[in-house]
Amino acid sequence: MRIGFIALLSLLLIACGQQASDSSQSAAEKQQTFEWKLVTTWPKNYPGLGTAPENFARRVEAMSAGRLSIKVFGAGQLVPAFEVFDAVSQGTAEMGHGAAYYWTGKAKATGFFTSVPFGLNAQEMNGWLHYGGGLELWRELYEPFNLVPFAGGSTGVQMAGWFNREINSMQDIKGLKMRIPGLGGDVITRAGGVSVTMPGGELYTSMQTGVIDATEWVGPYNDLAFGFHQVAKYYYYPGWHEPGPILELIVNKQALASLPADLQAIVETAARAVNQDMLDEYTARNNTALVELVETHGVDVRKLPDDVIAELRRLSAEVLEELAEEDELSRRIAESVKAFQQQATAYHGISEEAYYQARKQ
Repeated sequence: MRIGFIALLSLLLIACGQQASDSSQSAAEKQQTFEWKLVTTWPKNYPGLGTAPENFARRVEAMSAGRLSIKVFGAGQLVPAFEVFDAVSQGTAEMGHGAAYYWTGKAKATGFFTSVPFGLNAQEMNGWLHYGGGLELWRELYEPFNLVPFAGGSTGVQMAGWFNREINSMQDIKGLKMRIPGLGGDVITRAGGVSVTMPGGELYTSMQTGVIDATEWVGPYNDLAFGFHQVAKYYYYPGWHEPGPILELIVNKQALASLPADLQAIVETAARAVNQDMLDEYTARNNTALVELVETHGVDVRKLPDDVIAELRRLSAEVLEELAEEDELSRRIAESVKAFQQQATAYHGISEEAYYQARKQ
């Protein structure tokens, strides 16, 4: 009897000791602080695109009570704009903010995760990523690069871009030197144009000096900030190439795993908040910026001809079919996007589109 009592007492003491140890470990984790670097493809504090990562960093620091502090670097401050992917992959910085289609040289299928020509809008992209299996496919694509991606904002439907050449037919696309990355750039190339990828900070001078004949960027809010109306004659719509571009927050896999579970959850929660916040901002600010461009600066806003849109749509389908044949993962991503778009189009035909038509009357 006495031996049994002693054994029971020993077990209780061991259990209490384990609990104390666990509590001490948990307390130690909550005292541990982390300092991260976040590199971006945008100019420091550039409206919308550049302020989103700053907003993310502030949210993380506030929610973590200062346990996770993130310093944001604009393009060129720590690494050049187009070296963000490698910098985060290699651990030079723990995080990055940019657009997945900048990295098609790493994996062609990255273009799917910014925007697909004539594809999903921002609302649909977010639905596909977060509830349609898109995010899982994105993370599978980035796994070999030691990266974990999160949706990091959207600008909504973009403009077709700024042109110093009238676009009256597909013939006007031939020989056109246009800054247009991603799958949209592949379509312009197939149409006989010359697609160029360059950071946003170089676009004004390139248009001014004739290095390029046209550029897509974002929409009225950002385009006004860059002053493209001073160096381009025509502003075309719609943004067939980027109907709902999603930006990305990428995290070094080891850096993310090193965080306690609560800080990992804070990173994810802040990313979701910033993703929606950016879309809200552009939805509001594009409206007033367009009015200023037209009424104050006399910008010539034009719609691309219907036959041009139709041909670009046909060429886009060819580009997407070929991309789906790149490898097994590209095929699965393409099939997933296509299936989601078919369902969303059917439903939105009797909801979003039907309402827009009703609102016009």
